[in-house]
Amino acid sequence: MTSSPDDLEAMAQALEASGRYRVLRRLEAPRFALGSAIGQVRRGVILDLETTGLDPKTDEIIEIGMVPFDYDVGGQIVSVGAPCSRLRQPSKPIPPEITKVTGITDKMVQGQVIDPDEVAAFIDDAAVIIAHNAAFDRRFAERFCPGFVAKAWACSFTQIDWTGAGHESGKLAFLAAAYGFFHDGHRAHHDCLATLEILGAPLAGTDGTGLQALLIAARKATVRIFAEHSPFELKDVLKARGYRWNGEAGPSPRAWWIDVEAADLAAELDYLQAEIYRGEVHLPTRKISAFERFSERV
Repeated sequence: MTSSPDDLEAMAQALEASGRYRVLRRLEAPRFALGSAIGQVRRGVILDLETTGLDPKTDEIIEIGMVPFDYDVGGQIVSVGAPCSRLRQPSKPIPPEITKVTGITDKMVQGQVIDPDEVAAFIDDAAVIIAHNAAFDRRFAERFCPGFVAKAWACSFTQIDWTGAGHESGKLAFLAAAYGFFHDGHRAHHDCLATLEILGAPLAGTDGTGLQALLIAARKATVRIFAEHSPFELKDVLKARGYRWNGEAGPSPRAWWIDVEAADLAAELDYLQAEIYRGEVHLPTRKISAFERFSERV
């Protein structure tokens, strides 16, 4: 006997009402309420990539997913467009560990191509690109399609205070469960839809949604401080304070670094002089906006 969707939902609600069960619904379409546009409407694009590995210099994109949506001046989502999902055959076989995680096989991508011009056209009118790990996705995306370089980016993983909102983790699978749904994880456009579902929902501890909090964070300019030539014996102190190590030669110094809001710059420099260098020091800094953040250019 086949139960109707209404019957299944009634059973799920009965289980939840018992207090002994939590039921996750499969995400099939956005469940959040669309708002009525107030003021100017802008386009956002949720992006997710699946790749053959972690290094954009040697690894390749094998799947791209993008979901467009429109939002108003207050950060309300007012419409959601049709997703774009494409597979791509890499120059080498897909590593088994990648297939295990993503489910993408060499047979699935055989003969498949992602057209950079099609991608560029899809994001052409986007005011912001959102990824759930923008530090990963942006580096691959910009190498594949130059259209991503000039876009503002936001990271729904690092630029929302998920701990403050009561979540143990900001990973997508953890958040999906907390928001009461499951999806086909590690497939690009499904991850995009899951990210949008979470961003469109109210964010605990705030008066708005996750998207509204994310847009506020993304619009803030930050300053990157490079603790150049810091004492080696104090590296663990810097790490505990949130500094990260840049060991690659490039546009930025090989040094421990941290991003702070502009209003906190003077206080952080005072801390470094007093606790790390124990004297006056002039350190390199760089102002960063959403147009450079998460890219290899910083």
